[in-house]
Amino acid sequence: MPITEKRLARFKEVVSHRQMDLTVVLENIHDPHNIAAVIRTCDAIGVREIYGIVTDDMIDIKNYRIGKRASAGARKWIDFKIFTNLEDAIAQIKTKYKTILGTHLSESAESLYDLNLADSVALMFGNEHDGLSADALKHLDGNFIIPQFGMVQSLNISVACAVSLYEACRQRIAQGSYSDSSLTTEKQALLDSYLAIHEEGYVRGRVDRK
Repeated sequence: MPITEKRLARFKEVVSHRQMDLTVVLENIHDPHNIAAVIRTCDAIGVREIYGIVTDDMIDIKNYRIGKRASAGARKWIDFKIFTNLEDAIAQIKTKYKTILGTHLSESAESLYDLNLADSVALMFGNEHDGLSADALKHLDGNFIIPQFGMVQSLNISVACAVSLYEACRQRIAQGSYSDSSLTTEKQALLDSYLAIHEEGYVRGRVDRK
């Protein structure tokens, strides 16, 4: 069935706001609900792809491959790249993003609000218990912390990711990154992929109206 003009206009609007130089990297996240929450935030902010690194044998990789109900509407619009080798993941990320910044408490850590998140950047988050691995830390271009003033100096991984992405969003709105409605070659390819997903939904008889 042909796509309606309203639906096509919605796709074009969403694609025009996608931030092609902003991504999230998740290393060994255990809780599928955290993964789902991150996916939904990424879609809301305009992140078009996420990297999942799974090197912990205790993690069910299906949590990354399938996604959960909480992110079902957003999951199909986000390209989730999954790696079981850290080096391979980092190599690919560095071909597309200028800087990799991770949440890690150290003497060199900067405040989230002192970072330039309007430039090409990958934000890396470690698992719920141990944070980023020692191997992952070696590949970071910088560390950052989210300022906190309570008794408990920690945030859930999905909350930390949301706070960080919305700071990136704030900076990008200020520089006009969400205002350009033109479709680059890369964004046109993304639009084509969305149209293919839409068509597939009709073929299967279950169009997602989200």
